Amino acid sequence: MNEPSCFVTLLTIELLIPYAHSLKEKRREVRGLKDRIRSKFNASVAEVGYQDKWQRAVLAVCLVGSEKSKLMSNTARIRNICEETTDIVITAIDQEWL
Repeated sequence: MNEPSCFVTLLTIELLIPYAHSLKEKRREVRGLKDRIRSKFNASVAEVGYQDKWQRAVLAVCLVGSEKSKLMSNTARIRNICEETTDIVITAIDQEWL
């Protein structure tokens, strides 16, 4: 019997929210982005850096699946969602396969 394959990828996305003038404004923007990613890709998403800064954030997005090509496609689509968000600027994206 063949063992099932499992692939795990982690995207670390560093963001700049230039129009945020408070933590409340920043959290609203970040929460909206996190919710879109979660709902479209069934991904685990967490803010993991710069929680106390008004205009900076780091998101960690984890995807698990049995097809590496599907995960690669989904990570590209996640990047597009981040790039299309008008009030958020991506300063860095890093992808790891675990």
